[in-house]
Amino acid sequence: MARSLINVPKSAAAGSVIEIKTLISHPMETGFRPGADGRLVPRNIITEFVCRFENEEIFRAELFPASSANPYLTFTTVATRSGTFTFTWSGDNGFSQTERAAIAVT
Repeated sequence: MARSLINVPKSAAAGSVIEIKTLISHPMETGFRPGADGRLVPRNIITEFVCRFENEEIFRAELFPASSANPYLTFTTVATRSGTFTFTWSGDNGFSQTERAAIAVT
């Protein structure tokens, strides 16, 4: 399992814009680099990131071989009600990781 860091405010006023930051540790091998034996190192990247709030998709990103290792994504959304964000990273070789973070809206 990869290590992820998520920064979501614990609380926010209703209608306010909040910033969400995510980072996941992942080697992100492009598949174009030769290894020590001269053969290409197999591709191993995160290809998709999805953020949902109470099962409603609010942000999606497709990642490609040019993405850096340990992809860092930041985006904004409007705080409408209290609930839980679900963050899912998917990639090559069946990689999938899901994390959750809650917010209280007043």
